[in-house]
Amino acid sequence: MPQLSKRVGTFTDSVIRRMTRISDHYGAINLSQGFPDFDPPKPILDALAKAAYAGPHQYSITYGAENFRQALAEKQGRTIGRAIDPETEIVVTCGGTEAMMCAMMTVCNPGDKVLVFSPFYENYGADAILSGAEPIYVPLVPPEYDFDLSLVEDGFRQGAKAIVVCNPSNPCGKVFTEEELTAIGRLAVQYDAYVITDEVYEHMVYAPNHHTCMAALPGMFDNTITCNSLSKTYSITGWRLGYLIGPKDVVENAKKVHDFLTVGAAAPLQEAATVGLRFDQSYYDALRETYTQKRNYFLAGLDRAGLKHNVPQGTYFVMVDIQEFLDLPMFAGYTDLQFCEWMIQHVGVAAVPGSSFFREPINNYIRLHFAREESTLEEVIRRLSKMEELVK
Repeated sequence: MPQLSKRVGTFTDSVIRRMTRISDHYGAINLSQGFPDFDPPKPILDALAKAAYAGPHQYSITYGAENFRQALAEKQGRTIGRAIDPETEIVVTCGGTEAMMCAMMTVCNPGDKVLVFSPFYENYGADAILSGAEPIYVPLVPPEYDFDLSLVEDGFRQGAKAIVVCNPSNPCGKVFTEEELTAIGRLAVQYDAYVITDEVYEHMVYAPNHHTCMAALPGMFDNTITCNSLSKTYSITGWRLGYLIGPKDVVENAKKVHDFLTVGAAAPLQEAATVGLRFDQSYYDALRETYTQKRNYFLAGLDRAGLKHNVPQGTYFVMVDIQEFLDLPMFAGYTDLQFCEWMIQHVGVAAVPGSSFFREPINNYIRLHFAREESTLEEVIRRLSKMEELVK
């Protein structure tokens, strides 16, 4: 057979999605892939029902339907603290995943370097490789997931063209402070580089933490490409509606990349989701309160089950330390992936092995999520509480 592209041999399939497939096979409760088990807001569903008959059903403008972009500009303009031009500073994409890929391919040439914090959402490394760039990893050190700013500067000194900042961070739930973001941004400007942000979980931040948008910091809009999605905020992960916001010259070129990657996001879904983009602040306050309650309920359950974990500042993910299990004779030689497979089969709960997020050789964490109804979380806690008995 003809030789395949060498780049495809440098990364694996998505471990997150693989764990979902295994979970489905065994009928486990899936806390690996981060999607909720409850419906989107009713006004959005009502708008979708209307769009099913009234349309639009054909291509929208490639870079996003006009009314959708206008609603995005109004909503995110409040976050960024400046007027956003819906014609020249926004590209609507097929999910935040495409937004990140589009951003990476727009700014990177083959051979460029890109800084990525580790642990990281697994797509980032693959995005860099598919763009022909080389990722440079900067550790976020457990359990607080702090980082050494000098390592960030060292990466820029090596010629990094961009840095990826997921804020709040998937998988560890870190919320970058304004001081941390200011320091990162100052280095990006100094070394003439871009900050590519993933802000999908911007509305899931728990007190006393608060979300700061990198593009909102003084002087940072021109060096920042903000990637985001409606998936998590409105519980519509299957709709694949994302977007990229940035300075005019970046967006002009990102439109070209997007045009040839996917042509455009689904027109009727943009029409329906526009309703959600125009929700007032009370919706986002209620969303944060809902996820705060879920987080507190789930973490208390993990405590009762005797499982060690971090306390996420944002997102709906939690990292659980499984070292005490890996130290048991029955798990001798197990990787975290093998432990997750054992959990699915014997405990009935699916998690993601932490090693899929870390560049460092870290093998003692698994990631769970709590975007579930309380009854589901209650059953998860009941199952996890029996783990001690299963390993005796």
